Amino acid sequence: MSKGPDNLTRTVLTDPVHFLAFGFGTGLAPFAPGTFGSLPGILLFWLTLDLGLYVQLGVAVALILSGIWLCGESARRIGVHDHGGIVWDEIVGMYVTLLAAPVTMTGWALAFVAFRLFDVVKPWPIRDLDHSIHGGLGIMLDDLVAALYAALLLALYGWLMT
Repeated sequence: MSKGPDNLTRTVLTDPVHFLAFGFGTGLAPFAPGTFGSLPGILLFWLTLDLGLYVQLGVAVALILSGIWLCGESARRIGVHDHGGIVWDEIVGMYVTLLAAPVTMTGWALAFVAFRLFDVVKPWPIRDLDHSIHGGLGIMLDDLVAALYAALLLALYGWLMT
């Protein structure tokens, strides 16, 4: 059952599943919700920066596994597969991309642009994954592949700059 904008806002802000899936409300942005939804991923990465790579990898795995359920459940409840406002996948994709980025303003800016570019353009096989796998796994998987592409681009950038 799809909800109108006012109803959806109220639902997102009062239901913990939707509140998380909609990126703490960032997915309610009137335009580019995926871009706004990527921002909490940067904040979360910054908060875990001093914990070390192994802890960050554990956080990434926990975010991915919880996101499969969270995104799928939110989509099921509102009756729209991969609703544009569901941005937990962007949060996770941004977090995973930053794992490969140099810890500099330039590195993080490149990570953000690269991830958003691959997430929006959806080169092969991202578009196919987006359309063929349903539920929470499908919602999460296309963003994880976009993060992988962005991470590979960042690795190439790092290799070229050394």
